[in-house]
Amino acid sequence: MSDPIKHECAVALLRLRKTPEYYRCKYGDGDYGFGKMALLLEKQHNRGQDGAGIAALGLDPQPGTPAYHIERSAALEDPLADLLGRCAGNPGFGGELLLGHLRYATYGRNELSACHPFVHDSNCLGRALLLAGNFNLTDTGSLFDRFRQLGHHPASRSDGYLITQTIAHYLEQDSNLHGGTPEWAKILRQALNDVDGAFTLCGFSGAGDAFVIRDPRAIRPGYFYFDDEVFVAASERPAIQAAFNCSTAEVMEIPAGKAVIVPRSGEVRILDCLDPAPRRSCVFERIYFSRPNDAGIHRERKHLGRALVPEVLAAAEHDFDNTFFSYIPNSAQVSFHGMLEELMKTAFADGKTVRFGQIAIKDAKFRTFIADAGIRRELGMHVYDITYGLVHPGADTLVVLDDSIVRGNTMRSAILPILGRLDPKKIIVVSSAPVIKYPDCYGIDMACAGDLVAFQAAVGILKRQGREKVLLRAVEHAESDLAGTECKNRMKEVYDAVSEEELLQEIARLLTPAEFKPGLQVIYQSLEALRRCCPEYPGDWYFTGDYPTPGGFRMVNRALVNYMKNNSERAY
Repeated sequence: MSDPIKHECAVALLRLRKTPEYYRCKYGDGDYGFGKMALLLEKQHNRGQDGAGIAALGLDPQPGTPAYHIERSAALEDPLADLLGRCAGNPGFGGELLLGHLRYATYGRNELSACHPFVHDSNCLGRALLLAGNFNLTDTGSLFDRFRQLGHHPASRSDGYLITQTIAHYLEQDSNLHGGTPEWAKILRQALNDVDGAFTLCGFSGAGDAFVIRDPRAIRPGYFYFDDEVFVAASERPAIQAAFNCSTAEVMEIPAGKAVIVPRSGEVRILDCLDPAPRRSCVFERIYFSRPNDAGIHRERKHLGRALVPEVLAAAEHDFDNTFFSYIPNSAQVSFHGMLEELMKTAFADGKTVRFGQIAIKDAKFRTFIADAGIRRELGMHVYDITYGLVHPGADTLVVLDDSIVRGNTMRSAILPILGRLDPKKIIVVSSAPVIKYPDCYGIDMACAGDLVAFQAAVGILKRQGREKVLLRAVEHAESDLAGTECKNRMKEVYDAVSEEELLQEIARLLTPAEFKPGLQVIYQSLEALRRCCPEYPGDWYFTGDYPTPGGFRMVNRALVNYMKNNSERAY
């Protein structure tokens, strides 16, 4: 993805199922657990670079010493490195339970208080709770009101604080809290069953009970593995495989709506917890966010690249001799491999060869401390460099594959201007994802309608055709829905009023830089092909507007109203 886009976080939970002495004897490592947690976080570093935290708990803390230790970092340069440096060698992080988190500052908040794990403290170890997660809630206001109705005074409106304190409330009310293992499935159901949003949550009590739970639609990802020595859960499968040298088949997906409980005694239980709902796992995880060294993601991205070949070749007039194929680094690389394999099959059948290579090179990230805006723009364009001499000036069509196009800012201001220097006859920008039409509220930082180049294009068409009434009517319907109890996606009315062909032509026009000489065409993946390539991940609301929870429909209508009122506030 050429545009930098942020999303919610990575989480990791580790429970050592043997005594610390066991790992010292077998592995010669007194910091075995901390080393594994550090590796789990390092292997998920792509998911969060604005904050990091680790909490550790020993099962038999000595009276007079802290039961758990916690460190967080929001260092500007590299919070994970800062965190690990401060925790390494600290005996407090040598316990049997470790909880780690990496955070993207989705709301622009980089302060330490926004970093996980969150804590509900208590001198009674069974009442203490530490929680971290990959989550985003759409009904924080309702959760705030509910917490007050439970008889508490909320000290914050943040979703992390509220969800931690709500779980802690039901933990404290549990009849088995003293003298037995709490009924974690019941506690989590009471706290989370009515929550609107997406989550994979990991936590443990001060008494040593650990849990991980995933939302009933499985929107956010989550995986776990256990053997005689460890139980581990994380946001991405390859992180677990790297840390514990296990196979793909041994790492299981956390079941939707179920809780995986590891009580103090160490056995692993999978319990029914939340009301079942249709699976809507986020397909954007497969297209872009998760690392492609997951076997399934790697396979799916190659399928996405292959699926685009017929339309790409038609746009290039099947002229292999005068077409050069490339991609935008780095996340589109695997999809490009799939495209290339399919291109080579077709070319071989026609007695042709495929010309390909890396045209765009992502260079060092430029700092923005220079005050002059013109100089900043010039430097920003050179975040990407190009390989000269591969494209024949004035004769070649240049095909470049990106994984998706969201805002289009980087494509317009950096990538296309520098590709234009190669003087191709035509540039075809290809997206492995369908057109992103709708904002998101389940973890990805796309909360404003006006940020989406597709929405800008639809509005531009209506205004140019003198059909602003379509937009005004959609906004009226959105305001009416927001005043009631049920919402439909009123932004669909805007897109329904323009043809797909018109929309794609307008997107291409908006992406075209000033004084750009080559012709420009934009090709997107079809929804049908996406569903064939990622059949187990039907969470496609970015493209269809079919949100998985009621909160999504309220969010999209609020985004539409905010746009018309020139309100830059987030829609959730």
